[in-house]
Amino acid sequence: MRSLLLLLLISSSVMAQQAENPYSDPVPVAAPYYRVRYEASTDEGGLIYPVNYTIWLPEGVKTLRGVIVHQHGCGVGSCRSGQTGAFDLHWQALAKKHGCALLSPVYEQPETADCQKWCDPRNGSSAAFQQGLRDLAKQTGHPELATVPWAIWGHSGGGHWAGGMLLMHPERVAAAWLRSGVPMVVEKEGRPSPHEISEAAASVPAMCNLGTKEGFTVKEGRFTGVWSGVNTFATKMREKGALISISVDPLTSHECGNQRYLAIPWLDACLTLRLPEDVGQPLASINEVDGLLTSFPEPDVAVVEPVAAEKFDGDKSKSIWFPNQAIASSWVQYMHDSKVTDSTPPPAPTSLEVNGNTLTWTAEADLESGLAPFTILRDGKSIAQVPAKSKNPFGRPLFQGLQYSDTPVQPLVEMTFVDETAEAGKKYDYQVVSENTVGLKSN
Repeated sequence: MRSLLLLLLISSSVMAQQAENPYSDPVPVAAPYYRVRYEASTDEGGLIYPVNYTIWLPEGVKTLRGVIVHQHGCGVGSCRSGQTGAFDLHWQALAKKHGCALLSPVYEQPETADCQKWCDPRNGSSAAFQQGLRDLAKQTGHPELATVPWAIWGHSGGGHWAGGMLLMHPERVAAAWLRSGVPMVVEKEGRPSPHEISEAAASVPAMCNLGTKEGFTVKEGRFTGVWSGVNTFATKMREKGALISISVDPLTSHECGNQRYLAIPWLDACLTLRLPEDVGQPLASINEVDGLLTSFPEPDVAVVEPVAAEKFDGDKSKSIWFPNQAIASSWVQYMHDSKVTDSTPPPAPTSLEVNGNTLTWTAEADLESGLAPFTILRDGKSIAQVPAKSKNPFGRPLFQGLQYSDTPVQPLVEMTFVDETAEAGKKYDYQVVSENTVGLKSN
């Protein structure tokens, strides 16, 4: 009875602490994960909220070529979701392919606080981010972290931040994906001064992505102002000749839905074009004419197939750009039903270990379609799936699940299975098969 009472008291204390500070229980880190954290700054122009940065490094990488940043949105729920961003196997697959680190910030914003105080990078978050990279460079033994390029993905306020970083530091940004949020580039009463759009910023590929219920076809609701902001931002950028595009999820509102199945291939294409082979060299430039163009999407108007830029005969100031034919075709699919197809199976699991009736293994995600359930085979016959039932209220079921801001659920699921039907002392031949989110299985 005493033990039970003590356990209840400890549990109540932990819950009270988390209620008081919702950021007090981050996922623990050990190599290849690293973290730095800073208290709120009291300096003029400094970041007024505490922040931590968690980074993942691909195994065996000698010199990093860049950093992929996965930036959460506003509010405590979204900020907390950033705690698992660097642990996302699908985003890790993109980072590994290009020899990049994967970094996820967590701005410890109180519930009723002003989001602009971090999502406008001019309010100290740009400086804190770069300080974090310098300190992580020392901690990881990768000094190049302080200077390599960034590919930035951001949701909501994170989209505002990602776009602001593009406009402030175009020489460092390889590409930017802005989901349901963009920076201010025109005067608006009661808002901060708008960002300038430089020639250098116009050379950075950017994708503005939103849900159709954010003012595109659905004109009522909390987030219906998003389309107006995206339309204004993209128009102003395109007037400067920017390599910009717009994609609309036909199923969602502010939640991220299935956007990663277009975002990750799009970033893959942009990184392939822009990252220099030799670290320290400038980002490669992209010529618009080498890509494809189509007209801005319009509500209730059929999607127009992109064509080679040199053959586009519409209004270029109202056109959007794609890096290659594969991405243009995926965009058409995405705009129709968000079901971006994939014909390549996922990598097979590795390092399968059997200890008694407990199985553990490792697996990498399929770059195009991520990871769904694993199938457990015993003596060639299927006996279970892990997890038993994949869930994702925002899109395709994923092995790691998915939160509102496109990060794995907590606690993180593990690659392990206990065979409860195994007979003691009997030897079995086990196999684990990966499955991606379009149903293709590893060989």
